[in-house]
Order: sequence, then structure tokens, then C-alpha cells
Amino acid sequence: MSSQPPARRTVLRGVALAGAAGLGAAACSGGGSGGKPPATPTAPVDLGAASAVPVGGAKLYREKRVVVAQPAKGQYKAFSAVCTHAGCVVDKIEDGKINCPCHGSQFDAETGKVLRGPAGAPLPAVPVKAEGGKLVAGPDA
Repeated sequence: MSSQPPARRTVLRGVALAGAAGLGAAACSGGGSGGKPPATPTAPVDLGAASAVPVGGAKLYREKRVVVAQPAKGQYKAFSAVCTHAGCVVDKIEDGKINCPCHGSQFDAETGKVLRGPAGAPLPAVPVKAEGGKLVAGPDA
């Protein structure tokens, strides 16, 4: 039996497929600086007037990716506005429930706990404080 070298076309097809697979793997990897921003603030974030958060209610700061609740006068609690299911930013608060537009998850606005999945984990707590009539969320708050 004589072994013949593979045809040129076969070799080129194999090289092209291997290259495409490598590019696909690189595109799907989570490394690099092109990833999503963190779910919670990494530096203090000025949210503006504390009076904007109603007593017994909550306010969404979508651009800042934070939800702040005021369960009792002067008592503030903050949570990430990034859904723990797929990383979407929540879009509204209705009847004490934080709603995610992507897959329908709901969270309690006072506790961040999951009320309806598919999210399985609560929204991460974010430190928050009221100082001089303004709210600041994030580290050192």
C-alpha cells in the first residue's frame, strides 16, 4: 500500500476550519477589557437629591445601574440594577417589584430578593448613604 499526501484542497480546508474555530473561541471568551461593566459601582456614585426616593417606595437610577429604596423615612437601601440571570439592566419598578425586561425576572424593591425567576440569586446590595440631602452609592458610602 502506498500512502499519498492529502490533496491541497483538503489541507487548506482544514487550516481554514481550525482558524475559524480559534476566532470563535476568542470571541466567546470573557477575558480582555471589552467585557461588561461590573454589576455594582466600583467608586462612589452621586445619585442626586435623597428626596427623589419616595418613603415606602424605590427609585431606579438606570444609567448608574442602581436601585434605591426608602422603606422608612431616612432609611435607604440600595441594590444593583443588573439582573442576576443574564446581566440585563432592570427597566422599571411597579408595586414594590423591580422588573427585568429580558426574561421577566422580578425582585423585591426593599430587599433585592427574587420574587419570580428565571433569576436565582438576589440583586447584590450596594452601600448607600444620605449626606447633606444627597444620596451617594458605592464603596465608602
